[in-house]
Amino acid sequence: MVRCKFFTGLLLLCLIGFNLTEKLSDAEDEKYLGMVFVPAGEFTMGDNTRYNWTFMLAYNIYDGPEHNVYLDAYYIDKYEVTNEQYKKFIDETGYRIPRCWNDARSNRPEQPVVGVTWEDAVAYAKWAGKRLPTEAEWEKAARGTDKRLWPWGNKFDKTKCTVWESQEAGLRETTPVGKYDNGKSPYGCYDMAGNAWEWCADYYDQNYYSVLPQKNPQGPEFGQQTVIRGGGFLYFGHYARCAARYRVPPYAQSPQIGFRCAKTPEK
Repeated sequence: MVRCKFFTGLLLLCLIGFNLTEKLSDAEDEKYLGMVFVPAGEFTMGDNTRYNWTFMLAYNIYDGPEHNVYLDAYYIDKYEVTNEQYKKFIDETGYRIPRCWNDARSNRPEQPVVGVTWEDAVAYAKWAGKRLPTEAEWEKAARGTDKRLWPWGNKFDKTKCTVWESQEAGLRETTPVGKYDNGKSPYGCYDMAGNAWEWCADYYDQNYYSVLPQKNPQGPEFGQQTVIRGGGFLYFGHYARCAARYRVPPYAQSPQIGFRCAKTPEK
């Protein structure tokens, strides 16, 4: 009888522990809902190739030098922030509406929110309990650790993203987030090539790669322009490479610029 009671009690403790673990796991999942996990480790950042192009708004066509960067683990949004998500932010806070809010080409609920400044993106991320990804975090999430050129591999494919080459004439606009399952990154992020350029946390410095710390670089301390990554629907696929860098003033409100958020795991 005593042995029976002992095993019954042990079984109850196991069941309680299982249920508690399940609840904690659910709570953990809720904290990072809609995000993917990027484990700690090194990856190769940048591109040593010097492309012989001289157009596209005096674009800086050198994205190097290549260098190894170590990043602590982090989470990043699986999709670009949508108009539907941004509307909840506006409704709850009374925050100003983006420049493109009433433009029928870009204001459907499932499209990425665009026309937001860097400050707007930071404000949304803070409201959501997140932050903007650093330039290094963005690139690792897009390319993984094998130095691939685009999120899906080393060969450009216009059927896996929304860029200039992949759209019909007269229908130049962003597409719903998550449209290209075959174009996602090694970690499962969608639309990291094309659709909308994405704000990063960093100021831009063309020479930063030569002086940045090897571990968790945060970008220059000061700057006049801010990094955007990923290419946009009005740009060629070349500019949607994982390593491609571009820069604009933080007050820019372009119909081609949106963002996604990142989050540091809680300890």
